[in-house]
Amino acid sequence: MPDSSSASPPAKPIETHPDGMPAGWPRLLAVATITIGLAMSVLNNSMTNLALPYIAHDLGISAESSIWIVNASQIALMVSLLPVAALGDIIGYRHVYRGGLALFCLASLGCVLAPSLPWLIVARVVQGLGGAAIMAIQPALVRSIYPRNMLGRGLGFNTTVVATSLAAGPSLGAALLSIWSWPMLFGVYIPLGIVSFILAERFLPRTTHTPRPFDVVSAVLSGITFGLLIFGIDGVAHGHSPLVILAELVAAAILGTLFVRRQTRLADPMMPVDMFKRPLFALSISAATCTFTAQGLAFVSLPFFFHTVLGKSATETGILLTPWPLALAAIAPIAGRLADRHHAGVLGSIGLTIMTAGLVLTALLPPDPGTVDIMWRLVLCGAGFGIFASPNNRLMMNAVPRERSGSAGGIIASARTLGQTMGAALVALVFGLFDFSGGAGGAAAAKAALWLGAVFAGTGLVIGSFRLRMQR
Repeated sequence: MPDSSSASPPAKPIETHPDGMPAGWPRLLAVATITIGLAMSVLNNSMTNLALPYIAHDLGISAESSIWIVNASQIALMVSLLPVAALGDIIGYRHVYRGGLALFCLASLGCVLAPSLPWLIVARVVQGLGGAAIMAIQPALVRSIYPRNMLGRGLGFNTTVVATSLAAGPSLGAALLSIWSWPMLFGVYIPLGIVSFILAERFLPRTTHTPRPFDVVSAVLSGITFGLLIFGIDGVAHGHSPLVILAELVAAAILGTLFVRRQTRLADPMMPVDMFKRPLFALSISAATCTFTAQGLAFVSLPFFFHTVLGKSATETGILLTPWPLALAAIAPIAGRLADRHHAGVLGSIGLTIMTAGLVLTALLPPDPGTVDIMWRLVLCGAGFGIFASPNNRLMMNAVPRERSGSAGGIIASARTLGQTMGAALVALVFGLFDFSGGAGGAAAAKAALWLGAVFAGTGLVIGSFRLRMQR
């Protein structure tokens, strides 16, 4: 049911309009609150990765144990994306978003005050839950804020925020660590979250929602399925016992089957499997998963290639990696604007063609490449991904009814997280097969990972090309 449409006093949220919010300060400030939340959730892991050695030293824990500080948040994020997205459809997107901000801020305070590893892991789990509530409904919030003819522009701006945050994360984290100790890497989110919460209370629009019971059984099945899947993929990356990995993946497949069957029998499923009967949505989400896997393969393998094989310093490695996210940030809003006027499927195919070519050319780098040789190839990869991402998200959001936007956003976020996780695991598998240790063997391993990334990007291109005859 829609919220009341009667006139509201100044302290109340802006009401929903049939086709997004009108231009002006209310829309700009609504965009500001979701921009802050999205940037926080993306920066969260990239800055935490940088701080792991410092956290391990201060808490007196091993490097292996410190990995759980990252894994705890990532697993909590993955297992809760679909449930919180469904909750957004039930109680309204702005309520879930504000709840996610509150959880994220409280968890950040818990991280700042953490005296031990168990405390920090619990706080990171809560932070992952808050991050899921922020990220899962981002596309739905964009759809409720922007008019239909500006949806591509809005989604393109979101992609720019993600890319810019990814590019800035390591540098910003290093700058903060040079001034303060590691707890402040979590503390910076508290004032940002408070500002975003206040803006969300005042400026996020009320949205149509469908009050119904929350399906606890589906939430549990979804959480355990994705949890086991992530553990299985992570086990491949960290060389766990093959029997344990197989058991986790088989259990995930069984529970996942039960979960999907349950969804087909529900009038209001948590994972709307009926969306996958829409060819445009199914093809777009499949292409997105392949593309995020390709990006994960490149993002994990390239730092090893630059540092271990080419002997670059940490600073040089960071500089060499920067062209990809910067090109993505520059091109995504342009691609979003184009998607509002031209066939998004055509734009997506052009983007994946460029990205695939960029990955192939990167895999064909000479033994001792110069800085320019590396950078222009990564510009191609980032630009291609940017041309694909915004139009693809627009296609997916327009392929589903407005009242199902939350569930669609949850599926999109799940595909992104799953693809990136699979990419990291495949890099570990490839490095293990090639006995990565620098030198010629290391170069072969890194380039094999890049070739595999090109295969995934090319697969996404083939899948996405089937949309060219469909309505945009």
